[in-house]
Amino acid sequence: MALTENDVARIARLARLDLAGETQARVLNDLNGIFGLIEQLQAVDTQGVEPLTHPISAIEDVTLRLRQDAVTETSSEAARQALLANAPAVQDGLFLVPKVIE
Repeated sequence: MALTENDVARIARLARLDLAGETQARVLNDLNGIFGLIEQLQAVDTQGVEPLTHPISAIEDVTLRLRQDAVTETSSEAARQALLANAPAVQDGLFLVPKVIE
């Protein structure tokens, strides 16, 4: 898929960018180059290739160091009040937010 100058002008207008002639031509070349790389990546057959958990796992076994899922802070009324102190609206120890969905 190759973009045209009209496509770049439309994208620039949607993004509220002012692209002059030479800049627009350079952006057109850059975007078409990116799309060319994407087409090359999509052409590679990846059937049977396992996803990597880490880039180095392609060349050696890697064990991810994950922390224990444990509570590290104790809850207290003073801590709760400190967190709620800057809230614009609070009720019963909870943040109040405006309704956005009918």
